[in-house]
Amino acid sequence: MREFAYERATDAGGAVAAVLADPDAVFLGAGTNLVDHLKLGIIAPGKLVDVSGLPLDQVTQLPDGGVRIGSAVRNADLAAHPAIRARYPMLSAALLAGASAQLRNLATTGGNLLQRTRCLYFQDSTVPCNKREPGSGCSAIGGFDRDHAIFGASEQCIATHPSDMAVAMAGLGAVVRVLSAVGERQIPLVDFYRLPGEAPDRDTVLDHGDLITAVDLPALEWASTSTYRKVRDRASYAFALVSVAAAVDIADGVVRDARIAFGGVAAKPWRAFAAEAHLRGRAATEENFAAAADAELADAHPQRQNGFKIPLARNVLVATLRELSEAR
Repeated sequence: MREFAYERATDAGGAVAAVLADPDAVFLGAGTNLVDHLKLGIIAPGKLVDVSGLPLDQVTQLPDGGVRIGSAVRNADLAAHPAIRARYPMLSAALLAGASAQLRNLATTGGNLLQRTRCLYFQDSTVPCNKREPGSGCSAIGGFDRDHAIFGASEQCIATHPSDMAVAMAGLGAVVRVLSAVGERQIPLVDFYRLPGEAPDRDTVLDHGDLITAVDLPALEWASTSTYRKVRDRASYAFALVSVAAAVDIADGVVRDARIAFGGVAAKPWRAFAAEAHLRGRAATEENFAAAADAELADAHPQRQNGFKIPLARNVLVATLRELSEAR
């Protein structure tokens, strides 16, 4: 591990200034992903600016009925929070599906959003990876691609985003609050992540020195009828092959509205806008659930070894929507 400087931030503005002053500086929260990458040699920052002590660890009610989640809120605390469990159960379920209890007790909201892909080629510094070293090549293309993207991939990268929490937040229409040198801006979570395109090393739209301070959830009353379903190779501590976060508003047997997002299928949480549009105004039947899944998956492009993700995603979405409709 290369030597680095360490600084503990005392306020958010000072943290931003400290990172902006050094092109090799990065923010350090809980470090559950960052420290792994330091050990693996994936990154070698010259300076760590510790933001774990900033007063960003609260879940608060907003005047419009929504909820603000501080970027330093621990995953375990967020999953157990009464407002999240009652009003946004799909987020609580996603967090509980995301990692071991030990990691949930340490990992933070902001860090979870910024965790990087678990593509085995990205984590192996002995092989080419455009996400790790732009222009070196993508070893997953033509290699072991079973776990990789079926949406939004490019000739430069086919990796998937690992977060469960982010999938639920994307489905809920969350907004990320970011502090920079010029002030605070708000970024819808569906726009926060980038598809690989020609620059797969840039996972998000953040610039150097941008600090996540909070995530806002909208006042979506019917999100209380929501859930998160995750399919993985083993029952625990594994990343999603396919996951679905879904919330539905059903009245008199008709879907009035829906929020759906997939995980494990793209370089970002994949908001299923086509499926949502197909469901609105239609009867809450298994036939319509399947048609909505087909509408979303029509543009999927599997790799050599992961074509199974298309029928798997279809079946998981249908089963999830059926479960929610029966719970009404």
